[in-house]
Amino acid sequence: MIKKVYDLITVLGPTASGKTLFAATLADSLDTEIISGDSRQVYRGMTIGTGKDLGDYVVNGKQIPYHLIDICNAGDKYNIFEYQRDFHKAFSEIKNRGKLPILCGGSGLYIESVLKGYRLLDVPENPSLRKQLQDKNLNELEKILRSYKTLHNKTDIDSCQRAIRAIEIEEYCLACKPEELDNEPIKSLITGIDIDRDLRREKISRRLKVRMEEGMIEEVKSLLESGIPDENLIYYGLEYKYITLYLTGKLNYREMYDQLEIAIHQFAKRQMTWFRGMERRGFKIHWLDYQTPLNKRIDQVMELL
Repeated sequence: MIKKVYDLITVLGPTASGKTLFAATLADSLDTEIISGDSRQVYRGMTIGTGKDLGDYVVNGKQIPYHLIDICNAGDKYNIFEYQRDFHKAFSEIKNRGKLPILCGGSGLYIESVLKGYRLLDVPENPSLRKQLQDKNLNELEKILRSYKTLHNKTDIDSCQRAIRAIEIEEYCLACKPEELDNEPIKSLITGIDIDRDLRREKISRRLKVRMEEGMIEEVKSLLESGIPDENLIYYGLEYKYITLYLTGKLNYREMYDQLEIAIHQFAKRQMTWFRGMERRGFKIHWLDYQTPLNKRIDQVMELL
């Protein structure tokens, strides 16, 4: 029998750790639903590159309900403010059905923001500032951004567009006092998938090859042909950035593939750095060994509940 101690179960882990399949299997055992904690899986048409793995949500012939996947159009710029709003809507709906929601993902900032209960400002665009910055290169933008803060989140300087947005947010926060949050922290059992670094790297490399064969380049090409500007896809980073650079002639195939593979490995490392930082900030994460059989890991969570 599950004690009513927690309002949420969180399943986090780096890319290629198998967290989606684990969360879906756990959801099947608990007859519950999953809320995605991934910053890019919200976009329709961005399926292979974001690793939605929708087949993992079918367990024992049963479709596990999921939320915050495919909720906005590719080309849009979904942000953490919108994520917190949408998370709480899904969270409340699941709780009202008498179920214990599962939050599953690898976007540490998104996950931590809802667990802690803080809200970032919905920062409006600043056209005049954007015009001032539009001709600056990435190194110049990084220097400007560093004048505001220490750069812990390297995705802020993944592209000129991201860097300009980060500067825009910092400038807004100087002029406007950020609101304090009105959401309460959530009592969550936090589990993490602990995968050996070398095994993780092997899985990432193998998965990249498979996704290329599954049509990841064709997916990005289709998005470009639908009218989405190349800079918008580059904004999403990783697969969409490097494949767009390849399709627009900025990189050849080998350069694209090699740089993308390195970037994904670096991304997984940053994810783990964030999760370890969460532990230093007071979050208790119960790490589950990836190589432990799936059913045994499910039993471990049941014991924790």
